[in-house]
This record gives sequence, structure tokens and C-alpha cells, in this order.
Amino acid sequence: MQELKIKDKNFPESLKNIPKPPKRIFVRGDILQEDKTAIAIVGARKCSSYGKQTAYDIAYALAKNGVTIISGLALGIDGEAHKGALDAGGRTLAILGTGIDDNSIYPYSHKSLAERVLKNGALISEYEPGTPALPHQFPERNRIISGLSLGVLVVEAKERSGSLITAHIALEQGKDIFSIPGPIHSPSSKGTNKLIQQGAKLVTKPEDILEELELSGIEIKKKEVNFSKEEKNILKILETEAIHTNDIIRISKMPTSSVLTTITMLEMKKVIKDVGGNMYVVNL
Repeated sequence: MQELKIKDKNFPESLKNIPKPPKRIFVRGDILQEDKTAIAIVGARKCSSYGKQTAYDIAYALAKNGVTIISGLALGIDGEAHKGALDAGGRTLAILGTGIDDNSIYPYSHKSLAERVLKNGALISEYEPGTPALPHQFPERNRIISGLSLGVLVVEAKERSGSLITAHIALEQGKDIFSIPGPIHSPSSKGTNKLIQQGAKLVTKPEDILEELELSGIEIKKKEVNFSKEEKNILKILETEAIHTNDIIRISKMPTSSVLTTITMLEMKKVIKDVGGNMYVVNL
């Protein structure tokens, strides 16, 4: 574990210039030069399968192409963002609102995820080892999440949430704000949809972030895939949200055997995923 003071040479330069910069940070793992190309991904702890899959897929795609993913190690969107980056073999930084020693990691259920982060990134906090989880510390740490990033992507958020606090802090820091649109009747999308109304960049694919930030030399590689009539039918059904197999059969009006075969083919082509309980979504 390292303690880096603001006057130290290896203290992150991007944190020195934000309002109310931390006077010191504690670090486990490594902060590398390449971590300057970073995007923060934040969102609701209690999130939908749509939100989880979106956070994971975008983090995976960005990390696969050299972007470090920053988040807060929380349940829900944060955890999926870290996992997506790690599964892609990329880097991720977790900014905690507690101490970064093993006994202080919060939530404790993410201790194994924290161990994965240490292998290809870092745990960072301005709080001393042994500092427990206290409510006021999490909004405070949000300025570090945004401060270390080029921009902040909010995946799901209610009208009043910590994720919106992060977005507004990022705006004060002069960072770009990105937001995932969601169903207008979903409480978890009211915050993200409002951000878009207020001028945040609407994101439906990883390229939207890369193009806005003009990250030269980074491209999302796509494969040309040909789809049958049945495959196109099911993809159309899945384009907005996760759908259960039974509902796909009902909506498509296709024979059950045909639906099951088509789903298998789409999974083999890696254009849809089972997110649990026979619920399927389209890969970004």
C-alpha cells in the first residue's frame, strides 16, 4: 500500500487541478501512465438486467480497446463495469469511500472483485486504512472518480442518486457527461433521461464515447454477420430490453422449436446473451 501526497511526483496530475483536491490518497496496486485514458462508469446499485448488461458490455468494449474503466466498486452498475473491464483483459481503477485494507472494503461481498482489480489496476481512497463505511464519504469520493477520468458515463440512475452527484461534479470539473437512455416509465432511467435533456451525450454504443472524446487510434472492431429472417425477427424483439424465452415465443409467433434453435444460433454468433433465468439481451 502506498500513501501519495499531493506534492509527490507520482500523485495523479488530473487530481491536482480539481476543486477540493484530496491532500493525499492511498493506493493498492498500480496507477499507470496509460490510465490517463480513462472513462468512469457509474450507476444504480439496484439496477435492471438491462443496466447490468449495458455497463458490462460498454466497459468490456472500451477496455478491450485501451481505455481504463473507473468506478466505485459498489453493487450493481459499478461492479459490472469493473467486471467488464477485467474480463476484457483491460485495466480498471476502483475508488472506495472506505479504507482500502481488506477489512474495510465495502461492500464486503465485493472483496473477491477487489482482489481481481488489484491484478490489473488499483484500489484508491483518500481515507486511511481501517476507515469504515460512513454515508457522507461516498458522495465525497465521487469527485475522485470523475477527477481521474476524461468523462463520466451514467448507466442507470433515479432522479436523486449518487450517480447524478458524480455527473454534476464532473460537469464542474469540465469533464464530458454521457448517459444511457432508458424506458420512460422506469424509475432507474429517470435520472439518465434527465441528464440527456440537460445536454449529456446520449450513448447507445461504445463508439459514441470514443468519437466525442476524439480518442485517436482506438477503434471498436466489428464483425460482419449475416442474419436469417428468423434471427432478424428475434433481434428486433430484443433491441430495447431483456426478454424471457417464453415472451420471445409469444411475441414472435414462431414455433417453439424454431425460436430455441434461432436463439442458440444467435448465441453462437455472440450477438445475444443469456443474462440469467432465460432472459436474453442483444450484445452491444
